[in-house]
Amino acid sequence: MKVICIPVVNRPECAVALSTAFDIGQQLGATVMGYHLRKHGDSDVSLPDEVAAMISGEEDNDEASSPSQEDACSLFAQVAESKGYTFKKKAANSPVALWQAKAGSPDKLFSIVGPVTDLIVVSRPANKNSVVASKFMQSALLNSAKPVLILPQESQATVGKNISIAWNQSAEAAQAVTAAIPLMRQAVTVNIITNGAEDRVGPKARHLQQYLTMHGIDANHIQCREKDDTEALLSSFQQTQSDLMVMGAYSRSRLRQLIFGGVTEHMLYQADIPVLMLHT
Repeated sequence: MKVICIPVVNRPECAVALSTAFDIGQQLGATVMGYHLRKHGDSDVSLPDEVAAMISGEEDNDEASSPSQEDACSLFAQVAESKGYTFKKKAANSPVALWQAKAGSPDKLFSIVGPVTDLIVVSRPANKNSVVASKFMQSALLNSAKPVLILPQESQATVGKNISIAWNQSAEAAQAVTAAIPLMRQAVTVNIITNGAEDRVGPKARHLQQYLTMHGIDANHIQCREKDDTEALLSSFQQTQSDLMVMGAYSRSRLRQLIFGGVTEHMLYQADIPVLMLHT
C-alpha cells in the first residue's frame, strides 16, 4: 500500500480519520491523498455548505475555493505536519501529503480515484440518517474496487495492531484478506474468526492460515459456535482485544441505492469498531 486516499472536511471525526490515515501511511511508507469535494451541478447528493469533501483527477481550481475548502485544506496540512509529512499539491515519488479539491459527486470521485489508490479511509456515519457521510462510505465501497477502512468517529488507541479476520470461506472475504496483507505484516497478532461448521465450498481456516504463513504472517484460528454470526464476530473481537476487523462486503445496488446484508450492515452502521472492507 503506497497510496492512501481520504475525503477531507473540517470536522472532528475527519481529524480523527486523518490522524489514523497518516499513522498507517508512516508505517507503510505511503503517500496520503486528501480530497475535498465541492458541490457541483452534476452531483447526485446535496452537500451542505460545511461539507465539501473529495476529489477527482483534474487540475485544482483555486478560483473556485471557498471557506469550507480552505478550512479543510488547513486541517489536512496541520495533521500532515504533525505527522512529519511534507504538504504538496503534485504527486512525488516519495511519501508526501498530497492535496486536491474537486467538483463532482462521490460516485464520480471514487470511480476515477478509487481504482488508482491502494486504501480509502472514511469515517463511519453517525447513523443511517447521516446522508452525506453514508453516501461517501457507500460510494467508496461500490465504486473503487479497493479496500475501504471505515473508522469510528472517536479516536482509537491503535488501529491494525491486533487484527481479526471475519472468515466465511467466500471469495469476498479472501479478496479482503489479500488487500489487507500489508497491514497484517505490521500487526502484532492476527486472528481468523469462524462461526459454526466450515461446510461451504471454499478454503477453510487452515487453508487461510497456510496462505498467510507463506506471506510471513502467523495467524491464530478462533472457532465460534454462536447462533448469530455478528455476535460471534464482535464477541471474539473483544476477547482478543482486536483493533481492526477485516471482512468482505456483501451488497447489491439498485437505482443507486445500496442494500447491505445483515452482518455487513451491522458492521457498517452499528458496530463501533474499525473495519476494513472490500467490495468487488
